Amino acid sequence: MRLATFNVNSVRTRMPILQRWLPESGTDLLFLQETKVVDADFPAEPFEAMGYKVWFRGEKSYNGVAVVAREGLDVSVAFGFEDGEDPDFATRVALARTGALTVLNTYVPQGKSIDHPDFEVKKSFLDRTRKIIEREKGALFAWVGDLNVAPTEADVTNPGNKKNHVCFHISIREHFDRTAEGLSDVLRLFRPEPGEYTFFDYRVKDALARNIGWRIDHVLATPSLVERARDSFVDREPRGWERPSDHTPLLADFDL
Repeated sequence: MRLATFNVNSVRTRMPILQRWLPESGTDLLFLQETKVVDADFPAEPFEAMGYKVWFRGEKSYNGVAVVAREGLDVSVAFGFEDGEDPDFATRVALARTGALTVLNTYVPQGKSIDHPDFEVKKSFLDRTRKIIEREKGALFAWVGDLNVAPTEADVTNPGNKKNHVCFHISIREHFDRTAEGLSDVLRLFRPEPGEYTFFDYRVKDALARNIGWRIDHVLATPSLVERARDSFVDREPRGWERPSDHTPLLADFDL
């Protein structure tokens, strides 16, 4: 079973990249973030033409998550935290189940700045995520998506310049560590070296070629799922194609 997570930064804009990449990627379950489209306008047909089913929840110009599954997989998907709190974040949270596997797909709020109210919203979002992780900790479970945190200095270029960034400030990294307690970073099991990035800022000249980036997209897994992990890697190629997202896919393979 190959899982992939990809912040597409507009699914309609990035459809040519998805049509080029997905059929050759070997992906069984793809988790998208930042689809930026209302449900009535979501481009489901191209996914179906590629042999995939898709579940989605979005809004105009912002947010949006989707679960894309190869035809033949029996998948159920629920959106939002469904914990009675407001907002429910239905366009940032999707929980997918197929067989014994459960995958939580989230687009964690970026936070704007460390003195902005949205930074506290980000922490609260992680707290609510932790409740799902605790509920699923004994199962075959993965937490994937654009989690908007670079957990260690190895996960960002020039960490000394990023100390006050909302995705790298020590307070959010510690909060993230508490949220992810008990889960393993699947990429690091197979690619422990620094310089593995999933986000390359449009504003940085030749960021991909110079490998100036961030690792803020993740696949984190419970011990029982980690035992079944066989590989994980960043696919940098789509970031270099015409009209790319500022993110690139992260993949993980499991024996299921």
